[in-house]
Amino acid sequence: MTALVATAVAIHTCPHEVPSVPDWFAELAVLAQHFAQRGILDALCQRVRLARGRAGHYEVIDFVALLLGYAVSGEPTLEAFFDRLAPFAGPVMALFGRDRRPHRSTLSRFLAAVDAPCLDALRQLFAQDLHQHGFSGEHLGGLVDRQGRRVLVFDVDATRQAARQRALATSDDLPAPHRRLEQVCAPGYTGRKRGEVVRTRTTVLQAHTQQWLGTFSGAGNGDVSLELEAACQAVTAYLQAKGLTPADGLLRLDGLYGTATPLARVQHYGLGFVVRGRDYHLLNHPAVQARLQHPYDLVLTHPETQVCREVFDVGTMAEWVEPVPGLALTCRVIVTRRAAPAKPEEIPVGKLVGGYVYELFLTSQPAQHLTAAAVLDLYYGRGAFEQVLSDEDTEQDPDRWCSHGPHGQEFWQVLSQWVWNTRLELGQVCQALPPRWTRWSDGEPSAPPTSTPAPAPQPSAAPAQDDVVAVYGPLEWAQAWAKAQGRFAGADFEVLDAATLRCPAGKVLRLRERRPLPNGDVRIFYSAREGDCRACPVVERCLGHGASGANPRRVSAVQRLIGRYARAKPVLGLGLLLDTDVGVGEAKPQEVLWCDVSGRRLRRDLVRRLRRQTVTVEVLPGVVPVPPAGPRLWTRAERAHRRLSWAARLARNALPPGTITSRVTLFGIPPQLAEFLGLPALPAR
Repeated sequence: MTALVATAVAIHTCPHEVPSVPDWFAELAVLAQHFAQRGILDALCQRVRLARGRAGHYEVIDFVALLLGYAVSGEPTLEAFFDRLAPFAGPVMALFGRDRRPHRSTLSRFLAAVDAPCLDALRQLFAQDLHQHGFSGEHLGGLVDRQGRRVLVFDVDATRQAARQRALATSDDLPAPHRRLEQVCAPGYTGRKRGEVVRTRTTVLQAHTQQWLGTFSGAGNGDVSLELEAACQAVTAYLQAKGLTPADGLLRLDGLYGTATPLARVQHYGLGFVVRGRDYHLLNHPAVQARLQHPYDLVLTHPETQVCREVFDVGTMAEWVEPVPGLALTCRVIVTRRAAPAKPEEIPVGKLVGGYVYELFLTSQPAQHLTAAAVLDLYYGRGAFEQVLSDEDTEQDPDRWCSHGPHGQEFWQVLSQWVWNTRLELGQVCQALPPRWTRWSDGEPSAPPTSTPAPAPQPSAAPAQDDVVAVYGPLEWAQAWAKAQGRFAGADFEVLDAATLRCPAGKVLRLRERRPLPNGDVRIFYSAREGDCRACPVVERCLGHGASGANPRRVSAVQRLIGRYARAKPVLGLGLLLDTDVGVGEAKPQEVLWCDVSGRRLRRDLVRRLRRQTVTVEVLPGVVPVPPAGPRLWTRAERAHRRLSWAARLARNALPPGTITSRVTLFGIPPQLAEFLGLPALPAR
């Protein structure tokens, strides 16, 4: 017997199509209003420029509007985004003051044409917005050490996106094979991802606010040294903008950077670091061997894996070899030891010696600021950074392919990180969450076992912020005697950063030596690789007639000494002061505290709130333009088809000032967010 249930709802159908408003439309409208009110859209129009062929009526701002919408939408592909956007293309482009929407193929051509100056201009705007706005003061967070000093922790790590490539047939009667990803990808370490080629993206994260400071990409495994230099520059600029010094920054790095050369470059910028070392030859160092003969300082048990590690705090090693000429490295070495597993393949990381697995950890923080246990806890806290990367893949997925050009792909990734930071800022406006405080570790240091003598006292490392800093002027190139001989002079080499140059042929010269001069100045020597000079097409113009490149090109420059200054001690700014009853140099150790904001909650609550509310879009009837009376008067520039000015290019797809083409109503917007965006609020129904 079949039971029939009668419905109390009358259902009707209609063949007329009425597309539903995308659930991400409200967030894109809020983002566009935020960028317009802050002047970012005007800055994008005036400062981020790209002259290219087949430009049509579109400029950079038109494609930025599409990419911002793509990042907000979360659509899996550009094709799906354009399909969803099609019914509302007019109102979406009008949000950014533009008239028509570029085609998807036009966007692809734009991304393929993006060059380095265009990408650098976008980076500068991104950094300027991050430095001038967003979190500040107490909401910056920080790690407060045992002496009450605050440092900001920054995570630097790389993510890899692998690409599959099918086999291509090759024969004399077939054209030469061509792969679309050959410029953006290269063979490299794919990690756990399947693929034949890979692209590496190095990201910089402020660990307490979960704000991105930058992204730097490269084909294959990328250039570790160049990307680390760029990350250090981004961190120091951020700290300076927030009123802090480089000594207030602490980079948390993985084993990829755990050698002497990268750490010397980090220390050259005045930044601190915590890193897992991979120079296991340090285990044979006399100081390390002497420390391992004494009993361990403490035993740490991992709460999840239950692996017990014996911890040896070796102390500061100032006699480490110079990894880069002129850049010495002084750091504190911590060694952990645990029993080796039964199967060698079960050792994920470390050095197997005898029946133990040894691990190295290197840090610039002295023992009076962070105990060995706190340093290890801080390093293992990198798991939070991995979670942020996972959240980024879930919410926006910036590693998906948007362009087959390296600069175009990075252009998209910078905009994606900008959307991420904006969600954090607007989420904080909506909720005004106070910062969270976490007890990181105890204030008292761990005591060694009492059955055997304690190790010898370690030398105390002077805090970096108390040192005298020498300030130098810009690079001054050697005399241009080569110009008279028709050769490239030092001024022909582009300065990428303090440690690298780019030659006229596009190759990289790296810093080889910093030689102090008797008057206090410093002469810096850069040198190219022998292989680059041997294969260079302009080797004779660079090295002279008859040169083969066996002796690579060297370039020297001088930095004049401006003066020597003492670094000021950092101000805590968190209401945490040292005990006034303790004398100078005898500060009472206190608890190590961690301060941050709930970044995931800020982002996801904002997105959830905006996507659950109704959005109405009413397209207003357009005004039909009245054609001018009489014949059109052409200018001589138009008749000669001369190149248009930047203002004329921008005006071709711009809406006239004061034009209102659509009326959009966003429901459920909190009053504080509407006031922050400068949007009028309708009375509640």
